[in-house]
Amino acid sequence: MARNEYEDGLRMIEELTTNAQQIQQQLLGEILKRNAESEYLSRFLHGLTGEQLFKKNVPIVTYEDLKPYIDRIANGEPQDILLAEPVTMFFRSSGTSGGQPKLIPATAEVAKQEAIFSTMYRSVITKHFGELAGKRMELMFAKPDIETPSGLKARSVSSSLFTLSGFRTILPKLYTSPFETIICFDAKQSMYCQLLFGLIQRDEVVTVGSMFASTILRGVTFLEDHYWKELCSNIKTGQISDWITDTGCRNVASLILKPNQELADSIENICICKSWEGIIRKLWPKAKYIGGISTGVMSQYTAELEFYGGGLPLVPGPYACSKAICGINLEPLSKPSNVCYTFIPSMAYFEFLPVKIDCIPNCQDQVQFNSISDYHESIEMKSNNEDTEPIDLVNVKFGQCYELIVTTSTGLYRYRVGDILRIIGFHNNTPQFQFVERQNVILSIDMDKTSEADLSKAVTKAKTLLDPLGFILTGYTSYGDTSSTPGHYVLFWELKVTEGNNLKKLNPRVMVECCSRMEESLNYTYKIHRKGNAIAALEIRVVKQGTFVALMDYYVSRGASLSQYKAPSCIKSKEALKILDSRVTGKFFSPKPPI
Repeated sequence: MARNEYEDGLRMIEELTTNAQQIQQQLLGEILKRNAESEYLSRFLHGLTGEQLFKKNVPIVTYEDLKPYIDRIANGEPQDILLAEPVTMFFRSSGTSGGQPKLIPATAEVAKQEAIFSTMYRSVITKHFGELAGKRMELMFAKPDIETPSGLKARSVSSSLFTLSGFRTILPKLYTSPFETIICFDAKQSMYCQLLFGLIQRDEVVTVGSMFASTILRGVTFLEDHYWKELCSNIKTGQISDWITDTGCRNVASLILKPNQELADSIENICICKSWEGIIRKLWPKAKYIGGISTGVMSQYTAELEFYGGGLPLVPGPYACSKAICGINLEPLSKPSNVCYTFIPSMAYFEFLPVKIDCIPNCQDQVQFNSISDYHESIEMKSNNEDTEPIDLVNVKFGQCYELIVTTSTGLYRYRVGDILRIIGFHNNTPQFQFVERQNVILSIDMDKTSEADLSKAVTKAKTLLDPLGFILTGYTSYGDTSSTPGHYVLFWELKVTEGNNLKKLNPRVMVECCSRMEESLNYTYKIHRKGNAIAALEIRVVKQGTFVALMDYYVSRGASLSQYKAPSCIKSKEALKILDSRVTGKFFSPKPPI
């Protein structure tokens, strides 16, 4: 990154965050001026563009409210039913965290925003790590485009990056993965080949990463459990394995892969060791950090990533989604549990709906969610939003939690993103926040309501009992079992020992104590109904190693992008539940209701 570009990026962040209110008002004015005549907005604004009229008349909506308009555009109707600017494509959400995938309109304006934001993000990275002279070993996976009846393409956010005009040009200069391996739609072949070329160029690699922490771990376990010996053989002989049948992968391998006995031996000597602790740093010794989202539901993977990382910092990417680019982490060296993001006021018009929750900012040694009171339900929106008005970006309060609402140039007006955020400070005049959870109840048997944050907090407290025994929790999910009366919570845990690859024998008493610790950590309503026998004992089912990889494979086979995959906190799919149940090695129950 050129020095003037680096300085411009930092200066831009300072200017935007200092003039946040002015920029937000200007942005909203531009959005309304451009789109007020659309069929959707004209219902509420009648061609006018005033900010107060917008807030008074335009309703707060979810995707289901806008879906009929988006579907009409996808089916070939003019885009001006929702927005003025031509729709160039649709972003397709992953669907793994909130149910069915969503189609979000995209325009040429989005590409401009992404370019500006990229400059700011790279400036922050350069500030903390210096100029990274080398390549990124980034695991990237494309999914096939879906063509809508209108002829417009629908693609994942990650896949859309690969279609940018300049991406293919910069790829061989900045990344180890050839283009052909990224656009290979067979996830297994793509993973194998990207790891192969990452190992061949191991001495040039300065960062290791992917969009999500789960995908990075998938790559490491792919190596550890199955393929490092075969990859070494390919490097030794200069020939790629016969089962790699993708034409693009084979062609690029024939151009790059040459026999290298010395490299193969050095990789083999690293991988043959009893423990894979620190393996990422050993395989890529010049790497400065591991990049990938490791907050929210991804926080369950941080312990294992730290185990494999050998002290490399975990640096999360920006806070963004298919709906909008929202925030940037100005302190990339923060621990994952302490990561906070600063809103970028030029990316979208932001509003915040207060939610009832005890929100105390994290201390250095606090678990991310341990401030949530046991004596309140986790998240309780005020009934029908009575007496609750959204708050502007610059008027949010320190320590308060809010549900994020965005208005964008792509037809999302007062759109509920569904994320709960905690305000923990300000950078200049712009708030900084931590992600708390998705705004949803994921488990409920009776009158209880357990959220993603409640579950994460309880799991975090319970798994500490395993730390002295040398076990790492590498993945978890849940579901509410109502097949018998009363129903009960079921947790699936996958465990890994910190040394060697053989699973130590679990102490049943410790696992039972984990069940008890979880129940003690859940909210007041759960405990009351558990004591009243309206909810049966919480159950933890330990599953075989590799189970959560199989779960990922299932969702990818159903259309989820490997780059965007997020393990669901709660299982809704019967098929996914069968995968988990077929791999259970032990079942443990809480012995008595929590005190």
